[in-house]
Amino acid sequence: MSRIQLVKDDLTRMKVDAIVNAANQSLLGGGGVDGAIHRAAGPGLLEECRSLHGCSTGSAKITGGYQLPARYVIHAVGPVWRGGDLGEAELLNSAYETCLQIASQHECKTIAFPNISTGVYGYPKRAAAQVALSAVNNFLEANKVPELVYFVCFDPENYQIYQELLT
Repeated sequence: MSRIQLVKDDLTRMKVDAIVNAANQSLLGGGGVDGAIHRAAGPGLLEECRSLHGCSTGSAKITGGYQLPARYVIHAVGPVWRGGDLGEAELLNSAYETCLQIASQHECKTIAFPNISTGVYGYPKRAAAQVALSAVNNFLEANKVPELVYFVCFDPENYQIYQELLT
């Protein structure tokens, strides 16, 4: 069985060790995936996020999962797309890699990713999926944990892109 699985679902319902939040630098909630995770997790998540004092682009920080089925939330800050010549691919790769490193350090056997930076941050979906899959494949080749990585797509377009890239 492949260590990468594609799922069309709501990230906030994933029963995994960690879900990844496509967060902004403040880590204090926002729209899209970020807002959905904060709403589903409850007020404890926002309180813990306040204590983290933000996060830089291309990096990630971990919190508890609170009212989510996931034990942890790893908040990844992806880049805003500005045409592709300002290091966006490297920053996006770093965000995925940092999430996997944090998951490994916390012995998370399962982790679920959204499509980081493809919403309001405007990163082209296919290009973002290629970066994500490359980062995850490279990490999994060198590490035993996490054992299983889910890409959770809420919209049909992202799901189809990942399906094509995974076959």
